[in-house]
Amino acid sequence: MGKNIQMLIVKSKVREYVKTLGEFNVAGDFVDALNIQVAHLLKSAAGRTKANSRKTVSAKDI
Repeated sequence: MGKNIQMLIVKSKVREYVKTLGEFNVAGDFVDALNIQVAHLLKSAAGRTKANSRKTVSAKDI
């Protein structure tokens, strides 16, 4: 997967959540890298779903 992945996460919510963990800042490239990881996770889960002849991606596919 390349860098041209649709944004799947809400940047403001990520920053907001990180602030609850302590006095941290979020680098500009962090959200993009996190988005790529989420896309990889979704692709993997969809692959597992298909391999198990199902049409519904569920928690057990993560």
